[in-house]
Amino acid sequence: MQFKLLRQGALLVASMSLASCWLDSDSSSSSSNDPPAADQPPNILFVIMDDVGIDQMESFGYGGNKPPAVPSIDAIADSGIRFRNAWAMPECSPSRSTFMTGLYPMRTDVLQAIGPSDLSNSHVSPWDMTIAKVLATAGYESGMFGKFHLGGPENNPAENSAPAALGWEYFYGWGGLPGSIDTTAGGVGDEGDYSCGFVPGEDDPGGAYGGACFVPNPGGSASCSDIAGVNSFGEPAGLQCLTQGGVLVPDATCQDGQPSYVKFDQENGHYVSPLLINWDGEVEEVSLADPRSRGYRATIEVDSAIDWINTRSDDTPWMATVSFSSAHTPLQHAPAALVPSGATQILRADCTADAPLNQKNITDTMIESLDTELGRLLVETGIATRANDGSLNYDPQATDVMVVVVGDNGSFPLTVKEGFDPQRAKGTAYQTGVWVPLVVSGPMVEQPSRNVEHMVNAVDLFQLFADVAGVDLAEVAPQGNDAEEMFSYLSNPSQGSVRELNFAHGGLNIQANDGVNGPCVFNGALCSHTPTTKSVCGDNGGVWWGAEADVGVDGVLKEVEHCWQVNQAIHEDSPADYEQNKIDMAATEYMAMRNDEFKLVRNLGLDYDPLTDGSKRIATEEFYRIDQAAPQATLDVDGTDLLEGSLTAIERENFEELEYQLDLLLSSHKACPGDGNGDGVVDQTDIDNYQQLNAEWGKSSMYDFNHDGLTDGQDLAIIQANLGDCP
Repeated sequence: MQFKLLRQGALLVASMSLASCWLDSDSSSSSSNDPPAADQPPNILFVIMDDVGIDQMESFGYGGNKPPAVPSIDAIADSGIRFRNAWAMPECSPSRSTFMTGLYPMRTDVLQAIGPSDLSNSHVSPWDMTIAKVLATAGYESGMFGKFHLGGPENNPAENSAPAALGWEYFYGWGGLPGSIDTTAGGVGDEGDYSCGFVPGEDDPGGAYGGACFVPNPGGSASCSDIAGVNSFGEPAGLQCLTQGGVLVPDATCQDGQPSYVKFDQENGHYVSPLLINWDGEVEEVSLADPRSRGYRATIEVDSAIDWINTRSDDTPWMATVSFSSAHTPLQHAPAALVPSGATQILRADCTADAPLNQKNITDTMIESLDTELGRLLVETGIATRANDGSLNYDPQATDVMVVVVGDNGSFPLTVKEGFDPQRAKGTAYQTGVWVPLVVSGPMVEQPSRNVEHMVNAVDLFQLFADVAGVDLAEVAPQGNDAEEMFSYLSNPSQGSVRELNFAHGGLNIQANDGVNGPCVFNGALCSHTPTTKSVCGDNGGVWWGAEADVGVDGVLKEVEHCWQVNQAIHEDSPADYEQNKIDMAATEYMAMRNDEFKLVRNLGLDYDPLTDGSKRIATEEFYRIDQAAPQATLDVDGTDLLEGSLTAIERENFEELEYQLDLLLSSHKACPGDGNGDGVVDQTDIDNYQQLNAEWGKSSMYDFNHDGLTDGQDLAIIQANLGDCP
């Protein structure tokens, strides 16, 4: 197999501003794997599930003892293709970047979830040829709804117009992750009183039978309704009110008036989030007190997608990306009306990591609510109808819409289903971290309701979307990409494997002056730099050791910059007990390469060295035999590393070949100082771009080559010292 290794950078666009870069190009001829000719290419509905690995999916053969009920996804899968051997990247932003650019993470420097401290260098570049720009050459309009998480607003010249800068004509959603749960439930309690963000029912500690529900109005006032008792779904008044976008004052009536302590300016997990709208170059930042920012995220995401799709002209093809926030942490009860299985009835009003079984159950309801809203999206846009029994009646051959549903990475450790390894889940390159469900359905699928067992990668969707649209990537994006074609699997049921190898990669993003996210310790046993902030660490059940750490907990905890310094602190506290008290270090760079039978995992990182009282580099390689048979797959779990024993001749040959291919791929990416727009040459265009950014912005940008968070004279000197073609 031959990877498309060299990235020359994005195609130069007709015009560039700090807010956006737009491609102006005529539609091109199609590739060798073209879809059938038609008067107009099909529309595309791209659905991204957050933190939903293949372990959750019964229709793929897994799901454990109690899989979430997902009849909408099942209906799409039954009428399309299940790709049972699909890899994403280990975290959300790297996967989303590969979906949208066709480039592996080391080429975009988007190696982990983008956080507020990550420089623009680790955001998707406005000069990258995103799929929205590619499809624009074929006349497509592109809208994105839900979670963006490809860059901005922090440290990005485009700020909140980043979706437009990357080519989306319309965006309605959220810049990144859901915020932490408001444990005051809108100011009615003290911090920590309400771990799920709402006042629970009267049978729960601190609960209430009912109360006055205050919902903010657009003009700044608030309306009120009295809610008494549970509703027909068994939901307490507090959750009923939260679903409406309100704050419940327990044991009160509207006649009592709105108390002064009620607050509408606090994020609250999946129910109150700062909405961002981009439309025709205009940016609207919607406040938390605005009703549009309040309500269940999955519902808002689908409502906005329905509105946009239903207002598209029949003469213009479109691609709608519905990027669900579920089932990402913080894990929070979904509205029971969206969970027809009744799974919400067993939930407790405890959303802390101290209730792991409840966290699993909450995740099930979040996935089921996502599926319910997906079904509503299909019905209300005319892609499907409802049968008399309420089930989804979906005939892809009767539509002009290709539907693609994928998980962005493996499941969050606390939510992993039976048969998979929660210790090697999201944030790792092991199977549970990168193996995701992928479903493709639509009028171009021949012989639907089948499985494809061949390897595909998240990056390949870039090529698939181009092929569906009839776009020749070699013409409109000659800089190259890492994607392999997938369309032949749709058109040819007997298609053999296109990929000989699969690849996944994660690591650290670029921060100013070599900074990293602070250390987050999980279960007192593992330190990771994956959580982007202290609040995200807490949302994921971790203990923060970074800036503003709760100094003094257990007599050891203090503020440190790196995970290895956590072990240093443990050693300083009790050198004699260090070996039994030290914790494991999560890798700071992790990658995997596999073929049809074997998988190589390489982990790199740092740990504390008591001999030098400093850090030491850790590098490990592991080698596994993989079998994805359902219902019990053979995973890369602890104790099955083939390198722990003697390799057979066949195993040795596969190990050495995977090592070689991994090193070859990694070495294919060459740094090019001074080439800020990624076009493969350092020239006057780079000087012009630098001068504009320096004059109008001056802070972090793709032209901050020394990664100090500034676009200044030092960066200009780097451009001038490297004029000419890239290596």
